[in-house]
Amino acid sequence: MDELLLIETVERYLRGEMDAKERGFFEEIRKNNPEIDQMVVEHTFLFNELDKQANIKAFKHSLYEVENKLAEEGVVTKAELTTKAKVVFLWKKYKRSIAVAASIAGIVSIVTAASVSSYNNTSKAEKSDIIDLTAKVNEQEKDLANLKNTLRHDAGVISRNPNPDFRATGFLIDGKGYIATNAHVVAKLKTIYVENKKGEYFTAVTVFTDPVSDLAILKINDTSFKAVANLPYSIHKGSSDLGEQIFTMGFPRNEIVYGEGYLSAKSGNEGDSTAYQVSVSVNPGNSGGPVLNKNGEVIGIITSKNSKADGVVYAAKSKNIYSLLEAVKKSGDTANIKLPTNTSLRGLDRVQQVKKMEEFVFMVVGN
Repeated sequence: MDELLLIETVERYLRGEMDAKERGFFEEIRKNNPEIDQMVVEHTFLFNELDKQANIKAFKHSLYEVENKLAEEGVVTKAELTTKAKVVFLWKKYKRSIAVAASIAGIVSIVTAASVSSYNNTSKAEKSDIIDLTAKVNEQEKDLANLKNTLRHDAGVISRNPNPDFRATGFLIDGKGYIATNAHVVAKLKTIYVENKKGEYFTAVTVFTDPVSDLAILKINDTSFKAVANLPYSIHKGSSDLGEQIFTMGFPRNEIVYGEGYLSAKSGNEGDSTAYQVSVSVNPGNSGGPVLNKNGEVIGIITSKNSKADGVVYAAKSKNIYSLLEAVKKSGDTANIKLPTNTSLRGLDRVQQVKKMEEFVFMVVGN
């Protein structure tokens, strides 16, 4: 399919301009074509960022200079853009080159630069769209200092601050990029990102959810994500004992937070047999975080807390992950997820366990 036509199709899909039959057909194509699916993700992200943060007047000077600089250096070739859809076209065209010019810190991307530099060549209708976009930004009353987001594309990876509506936690259950978190965390998200301890963001998609156990499996779909050969912890398949010492890691703030406690009941809220009750300090943002025993085995996933009782927290039992994978297989999904069954954390002191563990725990954000 011609790329410009494909981009226009993606934009019509995102604007809800397709009828049910055409939308169903496109979603089937998207499901079976990772490149088209990634294009939809990129389109969604870019338009969200433009709608939220692109102050046309403020960007015009600095980003126009970026495009000129790259053109002078022979990194890119200028192109005239006449529609918002072609912003993504230019971005896709230049994204490999932008990796070479990664020194453009504090600038959103060549994409926005190109859209601004072409402003004077657009029609009245198209200028009206840009003016409407600027008005939306002004309504948000955000200081220009908040416009420092950086899109750095290096073989497909996106690094930036997405200004999420919320944050939660997830952790790798397969080194190929599969992450466990809560179903309620991703239930209403159109776009999902996960952040590692280095502050790098990756796009992710939902593979499967189970509202009953409140579990979800995500898949990192950024091509630059480096698969992990071995995870240091295992996913416990059996039951745990009352009084067992536990610890958890999560993101109730913008950095990973450690907490420790014990298993206080072998069932969850109102006798829920699919969950444990644990006594540990958690806050919003801990949802989806792993609960581990002293041997470095994941025994549960934080789901909720009792707001009327301090330290009363509920965690879905880890064996639910195994059940969820069975459901994934029955659904016909071809994902080959292999859960870690051995732990290398056994016998280590807690500090060493945390150090080995933290790079596999992610902040989950989205909008």
